[in-house]
Amino acid sequence: MAKVSPFGFLQQVRQEIGKVTWPTRKETVTTTIMVFIMVFICAIFFLVVDRALSWFVSLILGIGA
Repeated sequence: MAKVSPFGFLQQVRQEIGKVTWPTRKETVTTTIMVFIMVFICAIFFLVVDRALSWFVSLILGIGA
């Protein structure tokens, strides 16, 4: 691979940044809200699974009796 001067490297970086399609504000807000909703759903799911497994283990070991 050929070595590129720092100036040439910066030119290539500017060219590549020009090719990027940046999301709109609406797309960013929408995807952020979707992420928060999914995190909330996953947190509730893991809370329920953790409580169920904890109950099951305590039942098996007889600690909860």
